[in-house]
Amino acid sequence: MRSPHTEGSGPDGDYGLLSPVSASPRVAALTGDRAVLDALLRVEAGWAAVLEEASLAPAGSAALVAAAADVARYDIAGIAVRAQGGGNPVIPLLADLRDQVTALDTDGIGAAKAVHTSLTSQDVLDTALMLLAAGAVRELLTETRRTTAALADLAQRHQQTLCVGRSLTQHSLPFSFSLKAAQWFHGLAAAAQRLEALELPVQTGGAAGTLAAGTVLAEGSALAPLDLADRLAARLGLAAAPAPWHTNRLAVTALGDALAAVTDAAGKIAADVLFLSRPEVAELAEPRAAGRGGSSAMPQKQNPVLSVLVRSAALQTPALAAQLHLAAANFNDERPDGAWHSEWTALRSLLRLALGAAGQLRELTEGLQVFPSAMRRNLDLSGPLLLSEAVGAAVGPLLGTDGRRRLQAVVDQTLQVHAAEQSSSYRKLLRAAVPAELLSDERLEDLLDPANYLGQSAEISRRILAAWPAYAQPEVAQPRREPTERNNPPEEKGAHRG
Repeated sequence: MRSPHTEGSGPDGDYGLLSPVSASPRVAALTGDRAVLDALLRVEAGWAAVLEEASLAPAGSAALVAAAADVARYDIAGIAVRAQGGGNPVIPLLADLRDQVTALDTDGIGAAKAVHTSLTSQDVLDTALMLLAAGAVRELLTETRRTTAALADLAQRHQQTLCVGRSLTQHSLPFSFSLKAAQWFHGLAAAAQRLEALELPVQTGGAAGTLAAGTVLAEGSALAPLDLADRLAARLGLAAAPAPWHTNRLAVTALGDALAAVTDAAGKIAADVLFLSRPEVAELAEPRAAGRGGSSAMPQKQNPVLSVLVRSAALQTPALAAQLHLAAANFNDERPDGAWHSEWTALRSLLRLALGAAGQLRELTEGLQVFPSAMRRNLDLSGPLLLSEAVGAAVGPLLGTDGRRRLQAVVDQTLQVHAAEQSSSYRKLLRAAVPAELLSDERLEDLLDPANYLGQSAEISRRILAAWPAYAQPEVAQPRREPTERNNPPEEKGAHRG
């Protein structure tokens, strides 16, 4: 029954050739088939321990089930194929697990009686997927906190860095790179906080969500079936559920939505970096790393691959989250016929893409190259015309009732000339339209200085960082919390830190 291959290393394994954003040993260790099987076994072992503690299983059975719940004992590929016979992997796994427990039970205590007693396949698989998600989310949040800390640092270091704001692809107003980085931080920190606040519940409803078998099992015990469920939740580090949720899928859809929100925020950052790193813009550049960003045909190219991969994940996750909602809306009867099954790959794909994107984004932001001179150059392309809003607000009232109309005519006339000449043209036309006795040259230059028209940019940036202080500070390094202490591939080495 032992699988001859580690995760993704079999001759027909899925290595992630078509999903480079998540092709990572770390992502595979947290979300691959090996991790899924390990989570299923941990649920069964945890339940056996709960039953023994409640004197509802033979003494010593929990230890035997725990020993048998070693993923290395099982043929993952074989279980996957045999799952077609019952529609889910729990059924063939149980047969193998009981065989393993029986083989270990040399004293004949009947330890196999503790396996899966009063549970149903959905209890085990739902709980296992929550357990899988818990480990993946912990890793994702660790990566995300490093990213938000890097963004906060950018916002604080670039408070005086002017750039141009863009609206509908066009220059709009003077902006600060501090505020751009703070807004990136804003989106990602808010999404991460939402994800961190989620409760991932245990599932124990029995065959039809009534806990009928559990009621029979617990007869004469001081513990009710829901008490046993609460103990399983505590043992696995999951949230206790007030009731079975076989057909109420908010736990799944909320998780999917939170993961998609994180990749939404990541996608926004990636989209901005992709534009701002174009050669003709050249305000930002990704961190360099050997072997990354090259082209198969054009030796001179340095492609922004990190942003490309993050964006690829962000473009996929909304449909996967929608699939979870589609499934939830079609959970017919007390156990659905297909809707439940359609959740599994959608949820795991969400976890994989979000994890992969989080790692790429962390590397991107920690090593992001910022070019203030290029930002100023691009800001100056629009010149004083960029300040026409400020001029209108300050000068319009000085010109009487038709002041704004006269100033708009200056703008319209300026726009008739070539872009390269608009800066000088606007200044001359404006000076001609506004008498010096109403507006001195000094005051006019103040109005046309982009540094004087940033509004509340600095305060907005400050308030954003203050709203999520835990995400603005570098996280103190902590030992990784593994899904299990055994059978996980080593952490990927040599990750570029920018």
